[in-house]
Amino acid sequence: MTQLTATAYHDHAHAAPVGTLRLDYAGRFLRRKRVTLTDGRSLLVNLPRTTSLNHGGVLLSDVGEIAIEAAPEQLLEITAPDLVRIAWHVGNRHTPCQVETGRLLIQPDHVIREMLGKLGAVVREIEEPFTPEGGAYGHGRTHGHSH
Repeated sequence: MTQLTATAYHDHAHAAPVGTLRLDYAGRFLRRKRVTLTDGRSLLVNLPRTTSLNHGGVLLSDVGEIAIEAAPEQLLEITAPDLVRIAWHVGNRHTPCQVETGRLLIQPDHVIREMLGKLGAVVREIEEPFTPEGGAYGHGRTHGHSH
């Protein structure tokens, strides 16, 4: 079987995809790695720099565009009467967070879960794709305060 190679990434598709790559949130942050497409084909991702691949984005391969899908993963769903206050506390801890009407989604963290319970939030375990908000300064994922 021929090895497929992807060397570039775009945030949206320009053509019909020739394959799909489904990865969880951690797996969608990469530079160089051999991965397996949903149809079983192998793909070598070889990007110029470490990149956060967003759900709905595409890798440009030697045979066409490869669609990026967020894979389901274990998450914590947070609801509360005062969800804005709870969101502030989650953000204050620099925790990746998916913000939706009526709920927040974060990765499992027993310390944050306990804090949220003390603040009156209802937290339950779920399994869904995770697509948290990007960095506030337009740089995707952030690591520290150097932005």
